[in-house]
Amino acid sequence: MVRALTMYHPRNFADLRREMDGLFGTLLNADAQSAVAAWTPSLNVAETETSYEVSVEIPGMAAEDVQVELKEGLLTIAGERRQVEESDDKKFHRVEHTYGKFERSLRLTSPVDEDNVTAEYHQGILNVTIPKAEKVRPRKIEVTAK
Repeated sequence: MVRALTMYHPRNFADLRREMDGLFGTLLNADAQSAVAAWTPSLNVAETETSYEVSVEIPGMAAEDVQVELKEGLLTIAGERRQVEESDDKKFHRVEHTYGKFERSLRLTSPVDEDNVTAEYHQGILNVTIPKAEKVRPRKIEVTAK
């Protein structure tokens, strides 16, 4: 039987993703998919008058397992969440936590003060504060009446 090829036009990326997930869901069982899933922690980026603030969700990690680097306007956050190993007195029946190495990079488009970047880790959230360079901060100019 010969079938004609037809052009596929998804309505949007969400529809395409849903269809691809359905296709691969039928080819692989859900347990096999979750075992090979890559771990990419989610992040938020906010801007204040004086800085950029990046927060990354990395629960279950120690601060020493995370590296933060800012070089030539590229912020890179990398680390590794290690899997808990089975032992003689503990055997896992199901593992859904994701483990492994991750790396997230953000290009900063405005000049920043690279010497005063701070990174704090508290309750599973890494907060990186990147001060804006003085020349890009808004300057308030007082208006006087004549």
